[in-house]
Amino acid sequence: MSIQTQTPKRRRKRGVVLTAAGLARFQAAKANAEYAENKGQRYTLEMLSERTNVSIDTLAKVLGCETRVDKQTLKYCFRSFELDLKPTDYYSPGPTQAQSSFGSANGAPKADPAASFSPSPPDGQLPVDSSLYIERAKVETESFKAIILPGSLLRIKGARRTGKTSLMARIAQRALQQGYQPVSISFQLADKQVLQDLDSLLQWFCASVGLEMGVSPNLDTYWDSLFGSKVSCKLYFEQYLLAMTQRPVVLMLDDVERLFRYPDIADEFFGLLRTWYEEAKTSDIWQQLRMVIAQSSEVYIPLNINKSPFNVGVAVSLPPLTPAQVQTLANAYDLDWSLQSAKELCQLVDGQPYLVHQAVYHIWQKETTLVELLTEPLSCRVFSAYLRHQLRVVQQGPQLAKALEQILTQQSLPPAMLSSLYQLQGMGLIALKNDGPRVACDLFMRYFSAHFAPQSSSYAAAASSAANHSKSTGQVARPSA
Repeated sequence: MSIQTQTPKRRRKRGVVLTAAGLARFQAAKANAEYAENKGQRYTLEMLSERTNVSIDTLAKVLGCETRVDKQTLKYCFRSFELDLKPTDYYSPGPTQAQSSFGSANGAPKADPAASFSPSPPDGQLPVDSSLYIERAKVETESFKAIILPGSLLRIKGARRTGKTSLMARIAQRALQQGYQPVSISFQLADKQVLQDLDSLLQWFCASVGLEMGVSPNLDTYWDSLFGSKVSCKLYFEQYLLAMTQRPVVLMLDDVERLFRYPDIADEFFGLLRTWYEEAKTSDIWQQLRMVIAQSSEVYIPLNINKSPFNVGVAVSLPPLTPAQVQTLANAYDLDWSLQSAKELCQLVDGQPYLVHQAVYHIWQKETTLVELLTEPLSCRVFSAYLRHQLRVVQQGPQLAKALEQILTQQSLPPAMLSSLYQLQGMGLIALKNDGPRVACDLFMRYFSAHFAPQSSSYAAAASSAANHSKSTGQVARPSA
């Protein structure tokens, strides 16, 4: 594999914005189509997304006339209503020019964010209006469709730091736009002792949901030891929380895999969620509740197939970033990368969003170059903190360390190590392939081979040799794993 030896150059952000005339043409054509094809009813963003083949978030940017989009995107939108995009329909804002031809509320021109681009180090959820958020159109479109359905259940699967929380923030934003009430609950906020007792867990759960809804706690009225905590919890939602609002509630549960450590409690809690999902098929009050469950690993505890919420509803998985998406992120940082450069970074980290973002950010900061990162990834400081953290987590669990060592040396794992396998998958360290589990990417193979598989250190030696070779040739040669 070869790469350019010079650092990718920066470039001014490109993109176009609809003019007032262009927006008016588009809206007029849309109104005509609504009258002729949709009985005069306005198209929703979901309907427009299907018609134009443009993601909902991008459509919002197009119609907002404030954020740059690709010219090709505008062509897709216009062609869907049998319009040709004309030069008078769009313009390209300059470095200090207003982004929108409409200006701000007081008539002053809006500042161009490219002129003051100063991103924070990538860590955690991206703001919903961040220009650095990379859309995964299919995932977002399916998620937005799911929460509109009465009594729906959406399951989001993805390893840690793949963007689940950022996606859920956008689902919450879409819920607000639909007039719904989003409620976000993270099980990371529950104390350990709360998770070890079903009654404590369900009371904490009810109180937390009520707090997010702005409803005063009223547990004493509905909690009855005679009926038990599950019936009490159901009544609390049915007769109090859901009855207190006229809006559909989108309940988003993050970090649910934390409950997997307590199988008996998890079995009861997830069985309750499944009951609510089934109730919504016949009950109006439960149709007001739409649930979103985010998980970082497969379910590795035994759950009754008829009581599990993990085999019903709509499931979406967060895939690795593609080279084209990595190139889009680099361009957002004003780095002029070729698709080949993006592909090479993808190969190093398997397109894992957090690692890609770290790499692009530090290259933008001029702390390293793409060439240095590809040839000597373990010598750069870009990934060091992340790798050390992952190493500590694995070393704290002897079964995790043993499982990772056997995967590194391509040994088969006994069924008793299945939970360790799924935990490593949830950490993003391994990928489950048709031919068995494999270390997720080159970076992890190089790093963890030195710690867990010294007897098979040929890979590390070959990687070192390849790195030395690349210094003199400008090429990155990958040893076979």
